Amino acid sequence: MKRNYFDWPANALLWVAAAMAVLLVLAMMLEVFSRYVLNAPTLWAFDISYMLNGAMFILGCAYASKTDAHVRIDFLASRLKPATQRWINGGFYLFLFAPILAALTWTAGKRTWHAFVTAEVEHVSPWAPLIWPFYSALAIGLAALTLQVVVEAYRYLTDQKQPSGGLPE
Repeated sequence: MKRNYFDWPANALLWVAAAMAVLLVLAMMLEVFSRYVLNAPTLWAFDISYMLNGAMFILGCAYASKTDAHVRIDFLASRLKPATQRWINGGFYLFLFAPILAALTWTAGKRTWHAFVTAEVEHVSPWAPLIWPFYSALAIGLAALTLQVVVEAYRYLTDQKQPSGGLPE
């Protein structure tokens, strides 16, 4: 497979997600220590945990797409020839999945900008953190996933990537 230089966002965001996993573990250890040893639970633990967990998930999606680490139900596709599978995958990625993800990215970007300019906070939290950093992680992750889906479509349509399984041509 030819090296594609459009893979760098997926690779970089995987490292960001890994760093967030370390931060999440440290934050939860601090919360447990504070709650059970000091008898002083933190105000921020729940917010940090859902924000970091959500950000880690979406930031890792582009890498999961790149490495085919997602769940695929291929009971029908596995009966098709690889060339047909490639065209179906490429077409689905390019004409259905990418536009939907692009629209979600646009919406997340607008929501992020609105939260930033209005200094929006999480209203259901007693800590009330600013919400735009979380929204920006979602927008960035969605943008990277959109780019990766377009790259994967290109790879399928140009015979640089083979679908798993399938009948010989």
